[in-house]
Amino acid sequence: MKLLVCVSRVPDTTTKITFKDGGATFNTDGVKYILNPYDEWYALVRAIELKEQLGGTVTAIHVGPAANDTDIRKALAIGADNAVRINAEASSPAFVATQIAAHAKAEGYDIVFTGKETINYNNSSVGAMLAELLDMPFVSYGTHMDVAGNTATITRDIEGGAEVVEVDTPFVVSASKGMAEQRIPNMRGIMMAKRKPLKVVEPAAFEETEKAVHYELPPAKTGVKLVDPENMDELVRLLHEEAKAI
Repeated sequence: MKLLVCVSRVPDTTTKITFKDGGATFNTDGVKYILNPYDEWYALVRAIELKEQLGGTVTAIHVGPAANDTDIRKALAIGADNAVRINAEASSPAFVATQIAAHAKAEGYDIVFTGKETINYNNSSVGAMLAELLDMPFVSYGTHMDVAGNTATITRDIEGGAEVVEVDTPFVVSASKGMAEQRIPNMRGIMMAKRKPLKVVEPAAFEETEKAVHYELPPAKTGVKLVDPENMDELVRLLHEEAKAI
């Protein structure tokens, strides 16, 4: 089985986010980056588990500059067999999907994995775009997946519950919590990652149709208001008039 896992590089959740140039540019100074958790913990690990069960190969793919190679090597240390880096800045979801699709079309993967979203933009859009560009079925928010032959049975989150679907390969799936359990690279994996192939590919032609023009931080959180448990009228008033929750 030939498996492709899309991995993104995102700011660590503890990083203080700031903007510059009047809010037009994300300030990367001093930012610590990590692999996107949904890509690493769920998509990548489930692909590795399937390889261990059924045989085959796992390829990690990333769109980004050479500075990101260290993070891609982590995917190799966890268990991917090889990696591909599209040598370009990830300017938009459409750009990223186009670049990954250009590679995937030529290689004929059975399953293409993404995380359900990246934790910096929360777009959840690359997986669906990839499926469209590759003319493959797309299953989103997968929390469990079994594969028998050419058919996968996937449990996915839906509003108010879960749905179980069957889909034949090839297809694209976005992985959510529950798809797999996080793996920590061990020393052997880290050493082997240095010898695994990381192929660098120049980007395919693309005409950008969108760009970010302004960023801003959400309003600062206000202090907590404590209400006497005997004063239910005041609690209801606050929930209705200030929190707008009822």
